[in-house]
Amino acid sequence: MAWPALGVSILGGTLMLLGRRKECDVIDRLLENARGGESGTLVIRGEPGVGKTALLDYAAGAASDLRTVRTAGTESEMQLPFAALHRLYAPLPDQLDRLPGPQREALEITFGMKPGDAPDRFLVGLAVLTAFADIAEAPPLLCLVDDAHWLDQASAQTLAFVARRLLAESVVIVFAARTVPSELQDLPELEVKGLSARGARELLASVLPGPVDEDVVDRFIAETRGNPLALLELPMGLTPGEVASGFAAPHPVDLSGRIGETFRRRRETLPEETQLLLLIAAAEPAGDPTVVWRAAERLGVEREALEPARRAGLLEIDSLVRFRHPLVRSEVYGAATAQQRRRVHEALAAATDPEADPDRRAWQLAEAASG
Repeated sequence: MAWPALGVSILGGTLMLLGRRKECDVIDRLLENARGGESGTLVIRGEPGVGKTALLDYAAGAASDLRTVRTAGTESEMQLPFAALHRLYAPLPDQLDRLPGPQREALEITFGMKPGDAPDRFLVGLAVLTAFADIAEAPPLLCLVDDAHWLDQASAQTLAFVARRLLAESVVIVFAARTVPSELQDLPELEVKGLSARGARELLASVLPGPVDEDVVDRFIAETRGNPLALLELPMGLTPGEVASGFAAPHPVDLSGRIGETFRRRRETLPEETQLLLLIAAAEPAGDPTVVWRAAERLGVEREALEPARRAGLLEIDSLVRFRHPLVRSEVYGAATAQQRRRVHEALAAATDPEADPDRRAWQLAEAASG
């Protein structure tokens, strides 16, 4: 299932984002340069809900002839060195055998595949650079990194190391972040702001039920500052009468808080078993559906509990665990009590294979501890 997009249409088989022609053009140029043998890097910066992930999705759709790898920073894994890099490299295990000996050994130790002292960070960076260049020989490679503000420092340093050394490897790396980490601050940036008034009106018209007074539309646009996710989410909790009369905010509001509030109200209408499943998924940062369902079974949650969350547009679980938006995960986890979190982390620890993933199991046990 694809989430409702932030003003998305299909034109000639290509994903198009409403009001984002300039941003899409920048991405298109990077991809075209890669097809011609040039590398490129871009850091997409903007507030929550402005459409950074949608632009990454656009890049993936426009690069159907390229090989694409993807990872994301996770707030709960910021203290785990190389966590995001491991998720990025997991689909590429065959590349290890093609690396020079010292670089291969550095990555094998880094990812816990063999024992050894912590490798030199320079060797790890060289290993990833060599692997990217090798992968990109045919076809070019697109690397997408979402939520870069939540990257663990080791992964951020390694990916920045690689980005600065790309020349003619036909590799494109695109980061998306609310605020740019210090490790990425010297890389090319693209700031994404709210939609123009025209674009905001078009997007708002797609979600507002029935006729709406122009003054009300103006207040919607002014309050959201053209933020696409806010334009889509904030009217959802209102009745047609409330939409017709509008809602006024006489003082500035925190956008993350307002969007999080809509997700909170939606979550609170769900059955208790479904809310527990949401918390289990929020506490499992790797997005591993097997571990999530094992933990859910230990806590007495049936698979049918997913359906209300899916209908509410909050959570999908298939080959991956996917929240509607990172703010959903944050809201669900932040709303839980310490006791509820410990109980869920304990179940997730029990559901994690101690042989295959001892580090993650230890982390879950630590989160389950009361002190």
